[in-house]
Amino acid sequence: MVREFSVIIERDEDGYFVASVPSLRGCHTQAKSLDTLIERIKEAIELCLEIEHPIINEFIGVQKVAVGV
Repeated sequence: MVREFSVIIERDEDGYFVASVPSLRGCHTQAKSLDTLIERIKEAIELCLEIEHPIINEFIGVQKVAVGV
């Protein structure tokens, strides 16, 4: 069975790509390249699914919001 998960990908201040899966608590990884990141997040998802059932949320999107500080 194939399942799809929404993955949030960001780049940190050191240049690493960081991926997290909102529907799986604690499911995240990092890598220097996007190709490696995708491989690692797939492995992380498989491991997380062994111990936890995903939270069923519908991914709507990402929105940037500006605030003055």
